[in-house]
Amino acid sequence: MRAGTSRRRGAAAVLAAALLVAGCGQDPTSTSTGDDVPTFTNPVVRSDNPDPQAIRVGDTWYLFSTNAGGRNVPVLTSPDLVEWSPAGDALPDLPAWALTGKTWAPEVIELAPDRFVLYYTVADKESGRQCVGRAVASAPQGPYRDESTGPLICQADEGGSIDASPFRDTDGSLWLLWKNDGNAVGVDTWLWSQRLADDGLTLVGEPTKLLKQTEPWEGTLVEGPFLHRQDGKLYLFFAANAYDRAEYAQGYAVCESPAGPCVKAPENPILKSNDVASGPGHASMVVKDGRTWLIYHAWVPGQEGTVDPGRQVWLDEVVWEDGKPVVKGPTGTPQPRP
Repeated sequence: MRAGTSRRRGAAAVLAAALLVAGCGQDPTSTSTGDDVPTFTNPVVRSDNPDPQAIRVGDTWYLFSTNAGGRNVPVLTSPDLVEWSPAGDALPDLPAWALTGKTWAPEVIELAPDRFVLYYTVADKESGRQCVGRAVASAPQGPYRDESTGPLICQADEGGSIDASPFRDTDGSLWLLWKNDGNAVGVDTWLWSQRLADDGLTLVGEPTKLLKQTEPWEGTLVEGPFLHRQDGKLYLFFAANAYDRAEYAQGYAVCESPAGPCVKAPENPILKSNDVASGPGHASMVVKDGRTWLIYHAWVPGQEGTVDPGRQVWLDEVVWEDGKPVVKGPTGTPQPRP
C-alpha cells in the first residue's frame, strides 16, 4: 500500500468520526440484511435536536428542531431521511418583540414553490410568556424573516401558546394547531385549532378546543399536536406528560374535522419508553414511497433532562391496522431504510 493511499484513508476515517461526533447521520458501520437490503439503526441524529419536523422539497428532506448549538432554528438536510447534514439556522434573526434562547418546536409548510412559512414558539418580551410567531422564506432552508410587530398567538392568561403545527386538508383549507402552555401556570393544557388565511400569516374565524389532558398516562399536559389524513380518516397525534421524564409518550385521537370533535384512542400511548429510548414523543409524520414514518425525539435511557447528547432524533415506521396507527418502535436494531 502506498503511503499516500494510507494517509487518504486515515483522513477519511477521521472525517467519518467527526461527523458522528457532530451527531448528524447514522453510524458509518451501517449494515445490510441477508438480501442485501440497506438498513439503518436509530437514532438517525445523535445530537440534541428536540421537537423534530421534516418536509420534502424536490429530492431533499429538511428537518427543523428546537434551538440548539447556538441556532434559533437548526435545519438539517437529507436525501433519504437517514443521513442528515447541518444546513445552518433557518431563523437567524428574531423579531424585535422576541427574546432569544427559547425558540421551540418550529414547523414549516410549503404554500408555493417560492413561499414557505415557518411557525415557531418564542419568548414574548411584553407578556413574558412563550408565544407563536410566523416567518416567511423563498426557500425551505431559509433564511426565514418575521416582519411582524407581535406574536400570531399569545394566550398569556392561559400560560402562553406553543407547539404550532400547520395542516393543509384535502379540500385545500389551511389550519393551525397549537397548545396553550397551561402547565406553566397550573391550568389545563388544551390543543387548539383555527383556520389560516391563504397566505398563512393570519388566523380566520374563531379557535376551537380539541382536547386536553384527561388520562393517567398523560400526566398534567398534552402538547406537540399534528394532523394527518390516512384513507380519508383524520388523525390528531399528540405527546403527553413531562418532556424530561421516561413517562413522556405519544398518543392519538380521531377527529371528524380539523375543528373537531376528536376522540382519543383507547390503546394510547402508541409510542412509549423501552430499554433503548426514553421519553419518545413530540413527533411529526412523513410518507415516502407509500410507507409512513414517524420522526420523533427521545432521550438515552437514564439521561433524561441532560444536554449531551440530549434529545436525539429517531425514525420508525408506522403501519395501519384496521384503521389504527401502529408505531414499530422505538427500535434499537437495524431495519430497512425508507
